[in-house]
Amino acid sequence: MNLSELSPNDGAKKRRRRVGRGIAAGQGASCGFGMRGQKSRSGTGTKAGFEGGQMPLYRRLPKLKHFPLYNPKHFTVVNVGKLAGLAPNTVVTLESLMEAGIVTSNDGPLKILGNGELAVALTVHAPCSKAAQAKIEAAGGSVVAQG
Repeated sequence: MNLSELSPNDGAKKRRRRVGRGIAAGQGASCGFGMRGQKSRSGTGTKAGFEGGQMPLYRRLPKLKHFPLYNPKHFTVVNVGKLAGLAPNTVVTLESLMEAGIVTSNDGPLKILGNGELAVALTVHAPCSKAAQAKIEAAGGSVVAQG
């Protein structure tokens, strides 16, 4: 098979409609555009969004306010105060918190925030806020930030 031997399938190409060539041709006189009106005239027609003089939709809607976030990031958020009930030297991950009953559902990656007090040394394997990291390290624990 050569490039010169290729041809389109039968019925894949239709001949173009020749309008304005007499009544017998089927699209004579007004060429299928009707008798009068803006859409029957020659030229480009109306611009996109034109609504006949009515204030168009893109001008009726307010701009730049409260756009919804598409694909927002969801986190499983736990405050430092909730970790105070854990045993000393516990490794804190999402799985260990679910086993301990502190977290009931996996809503995304774990993130530790700094609300509350902590007096237990813990090893945290999750991203933390700066306040949470300071409280964990002040209690004698360590943060191994992941992600």
